[in-house]
Parts: sequence; structure tokens; C-alpha cells
Amino acid sequence: MSISTIGRYEVETELTQGGMGVIFLARDPYIQRQVVVKVLMFKHTMDDVYREFFQREAEVIAALEHPCIVPIYDFGWHGQQPYIVMRYMSGGSLDDRLQKGEIKLTEMAHILKRVAEALDAAHAGKIIHRDIKPSNILFDSTGEAFLSDFGIAKSQTIADDEGEWLVGTPAYMSPEQVKGDHVDGRSDIYALGVTLYRLLSGRLPFASASTTALINMHVELPIPDIRQVKANVPAVWQEVVAKAMAKDPNDRYSTASDFARDVTEVVSGKWYLRKL
Repeated sequence: MSISTIGRYEVETELTQGGMGVIFLARDPYIQRQVVVKVLMFKHTMDDVYREFFQREAEVIAALEHPCIVPIYDFGWHGQQPYIVMRYMSGGSLDDRLQKGEIKLTEMAHILKRVAEALDAAHAGKIIHRDIKPSNILFDSTGEAFLSDFGIAKSQTIADDEGEWLVGTPAYMSPEQVKGDHVDGRSDIYALGVTLYRLLSGRLPFASASTTALINMHVELPIPDIRQVKANVPAVWQEVVAKAMAKDPNDRYSTASDFARDVTEVVSGKWYLRKL
């Protein structure tokens, strides 16, 4: 997809393509700063569902305006294609960092705390992210973490209207997401639990070349013991992961910050004092 300008923004390079949009690194000539421009793919411009997802992302981020969520700067149209302008996160993603090696526990706790704060704000506004995963946790130039990509976020205040659509990333989907049941903020907490499992073990709890088999694992299989993947991981982490990834949402943490608090307390040693 070759474009020189999108609105007033001067395109420098294409960064990536997703299922719904193309993401460009661009420059705002008015204030001479780099930005990210996300454009809905042309093939989806006449599809009401895709257009609604795209519009919703801009509205959700603008409404939340949270210091732990990648901010939106602008929204416009490039011909028939809507686009969103957002802050450029030059530090890459958590997925990038995982591919380079392990992350220190103190850093992991801080990242999850930031994401939890963003999620609690979204959930308080009745917004469910539905696609929590390391590639949607981005870092700015100082290394601070931000939650991104509300492209398939859903408001709990409106009825389910996606029909047979299965939205999300199979490796991180909660059982209720897989089954098409009602989802609330605890579905995001499940995905954050999957993220913690990967941070601790270097692997996903469930993996399969078959998407159908993979999503069914979340529903049917018990949570694998992290220590069978990485023997030196303290047993306490299995307790935290198991609570975050409980099959029944009622057995999970009630808020993302409760989850992040336990992560922080295990890292700091306060967890063990609490158990005495």
C-alpha cells in the first residue's frame, strides 16, 4: 500500500498490517513530530462491521483519555478510508522484548501494574478490550508501558451485535470469549493471566497449529503447571496465574489491579508476609 500523505500527515514508512488496518509511521508537518497513522484497509471500507470497529476504537480511546493508554491525536478520512492518528511509541512492544529475552521481575510487575490501571479505567467505563496480549502493550521513548489497540473493544452497555464473529487472539482468549458467552472485564484479566504465564515461562500455556483446537484448550484443559516448563519458577506464581486464568470468571480476580497487586507483592516478598 503506497501512500505519500494521509490527510496532512506525511507518510515515512509502512510499519505493519493487521486484519483490519494498515499502520504507517508519519510526520505531522504542522508541529514536526512523528505519529502513527492507522488506516482502515480499502477492502473493508464498505463493510459496516469493520467500519464500526474502527470508529469505536477512536471513540473509546478519546473517551478514556488515560495516562496508561496510547493517546489519539486525530481522526479523519483518506478518501473513503477512515484513519486514526496516535502517538508514536518508539520503544516497541512487550512482544518485541520477549523475543529478545527474559524481562526482570520488577520490570514485569511495573508493566502489569500500568496495564491493569488502563484496564480498570476501561472497565469502569464499561469497555472490554478483548485483545490483551504482549504485542498490544507498547513502550514510549522512556520505556514506559502503555496499552494499545482498542480496535475490537466492546461496550457492555450495548447488546451483543457481532453474530457469529469470534473476535480476539486465540492464544489469549478466555473460555467465555471462545464460547460466545457474555464477557466482562474478567475476560481481559484472563488474557492478562496468559500474558503473565508467558512472561514467567517464555511460552504460552496452550499452543496448537489448529485454531479450533487452540481455542478449545482454553475451555477444556487445566492450566499447565509453569514449573513443568521452567523448573526454577517459584510455586507461588502458579497460584496467581491459576486465579487469573480460572475457567469460571467468578473465580478470577475481580479487578485487574487486584491481579497486579498480587504480582507486585510476590515480586517484593510481601505476598509471603501476608500468608504468615
